[in-house]
Amino acid sequence: MAIEKDNKIIMRQEYVWQLPVRFYHWINALCIVVLVVTGYIIGNPPAIQSATEASFSYWFGTVRFVHFVAAFVFFFNFVFRTYWGFVGNKYAQWYNFIPYTKKHWQQIWEVLRVDILQVKCKPAHEMGHNSLAAFTYFLTFLAFLLQCLTGFGLYAAMSTSWFPDLFAWIVPLLGGDLAARMVHHTLMWFFIVFAMIHVYLVFYHDYIERNGVTSSMIGGWKFTEEQD
Repeated sequence: MAIEKDNKIIMRQEYVWQLPVRFYHWINALCIVVLVVTGYIIGNPPAIQSATEASFSYWFGTVRFVHFVAAFVFFFNFVFRTYWGFVGNKYAQWYNFIPYTKKHWQQIWEVLRVDILQVKCKPAHEMGHNSLAAFTYFLTFLAFLLQCLTGFGLYAAMSTSWFPDLFAWIVPLLGGDLAARMVHHTLMWFFIVFAMIHVYLVFYHDYIERNGVTSSMIGGWKFTEEQD
């Protein structure tokens, strides 16, 4: 879709993020919020005293239950996104997230100059993710995987279900329960820092590029300017 303006600049509009990608994004964001909040409480539970019978105030058990449910949703949502990386449109394909050409690494450097040094560079005009964002998401996917492995590995010791038992080998591999918990807890802080930087950069690039990067994860459309 193209829209011509009075100054002869044409706005080229393209449907970039398919509905499954947008669903994955927002489900993932919600799961991370729930998992971080409940995970922090599990790791550092507040001392709440009550005069009632313990079975009537099973709040910590509820927190753990919510954490486990969110973890399952998080995991299978991630599995679905991996699948969509093979069957989705060209912007959703898995190879977009791996910088395998010289052009990709050049664009990573240019985006770093914009994001960190805040110098003026020629806009990349990428309808999908720029190379830096894509590579960052790839590393984040690896963190997702490690978080799921350590989480289900820890859960296997207290579950009789067959699915968590598939990950029981993770804890011994990492050197024991304490090491697995430390990895799991450290990754929680990684996601907190990542989320803050991610939100900032989304709005920052939306402002400097004017291509609808913020609204695109709601409606799916992005646009770029082209000289007539």
